Amino acid sequence: MKTKIRCPWPSDDKLMIKYHDKEWGVPLHNDKKLFEFLILEGFQAGLSWRTILYKRENFRKAFDNLDYSKVAKYDKRKINSLLKDAGIIRNRLKIEGAITNAKAFLQVRKEFGTFDRYIWSFVGGKPIQNKFKSLKELPARTELSDQISEDLKKRGFKFVGSTIIYAHMQATGMVNDHIISCYRYREVSK
Repeated sequence: MKTKIRCPWPSDDKLMIKYHDKEWGVPLHNDKKLFEFLILEGFQAGLSWRTILYKRENFRKAFDNLDYSKVAKYDKRKINSLLKDAGIIRNRLKIEGAITNAKAFLQVRKEFGTFDRYIWSFVGGKPIQNKFKSLKELPARTELSDQISEDLKKRGFKFVGSTIIYAHMQATGMVNDHIISCYRYREVSK
């Protein structure tokens, strides 16, 4: 049986492999999922994606299935309850940032109709097809992620630095950063 060649970053971690094989780099046009990734990427700041991925279900439970309309209405009582939830990252600034981002997300939806329309406009509605041969070539940020980051910050978003935004672009398929030898590279580029 032929072994699939994939990007090396999932290593032999089953959950990371599943995420790589099913989600990472797949063009995403669903506001709820785009919000989820924006929030999870923000919580990842300073941590590994593996840490966040293993807490993802806990985040969904704690944050009302990452429903931006509900998160936007969180108050001090909800923040205090989240700070006691050992299943998530208990960082007050990141929790408050998620609430701020939900409010800003709603404003973007009001202005553009959908967050999807707004965020994908930066790439003309089509994924950027990179052709990297190794992980060493993958950037942590780009001029485009700088631009998106700045625009999000002007709109009141928090935890949206250029590196976080580039990770968001990779996760949501705005860029195809599967290395070209990875079996997913061609599948995602279709």
